[in-house]
Amino acid sequence: MPEVIVLGSGTSNGVPMLGADYPPAFLANPKNHRTRSSIVIGGPTGNLLVDCSPELRLQMVRENIKRVEAVLITHTHADHVMGMDDLRSLCMLTGRAIPVYLLPEYFEDITRIYPYAFKEFPPGIYVPRFDLIAVPPVLEVGGLSVHTFPLIHGRWPVVGLRVNRFAYLTDVGEIPAASEAFLADLDVLILDAVRLKPHPNHFNFEQALEVAAKYRPRMTYFTHLSHDYDHDVTEKTMPRNVRLAYDGLRIPI
Repeated sequence: MPEVIVLGSGTSNGVPMLGADYPPAFLANPKNHRTRSSIVIGGPTGNLLVDCSPELRLQMVRENIKRVEAVLITHTHADHVMGMDDLRSLCMLTGRAIPVYLLPEYFEDITRIYPYAFKEFPPGIYVPRFDLIAVPPVLEVGGLSVHTFPLIHGRWPVVGLRVNRFAYLTDVGEIPAASEAFLADLDVLILDAVRLKPHPNHFNFEQALEVAAKYRPRMTYFTHLSHDYDHDVTEKTMPRNVRLAYDGLRIPI
């Protein structure tokens, strides 16, 4: 059965955040240890990796994921692309560039951050290879049809996606009217809820609850979570069909 694996559920700082002090009880719960946000969608014939967090190698090893058919980059903020160099070993295994789907306005960011991925080197020098492709309305990958649609993250466009009755909305502060149809009749929604207080570019906890109540998926998981959220404590205050995502969560779709 196709499934979604939450590689990372944390905000851009990760949790625990460098320089912060935490109660021992908070740190004792593994669900409060959050790497940066990313998922893998596993289909019958291959895997689609959505975003490449700075912990990508650790996430993939943890979940025993050894192959990726393609990558979808939702946007090019650092916490979503700074793990792309880890794709080098997958390119070495296949001898081919990895298809990387993203919005055309973000092509320049990838070529600027990873210029060596597009240059020639002598034999024995290994670099990642990316085949940058404009993200289509429907991406056929891994034996699945992945529908893509626009989201708004402050002043940045972000790609949302839907597969079957599952949708993934990371880094979002506004859902355009034209994208609302993709959120109808969902079994599972994974949704940005970065922190408790309002944020100019992300949904916060209260706003994310409002989104879940509006579109009424059968289950909603909040992601891109800061250390505002003590997993077990927070879940006691939430509706039963709204939970917090955590690293390693697996969801049949």
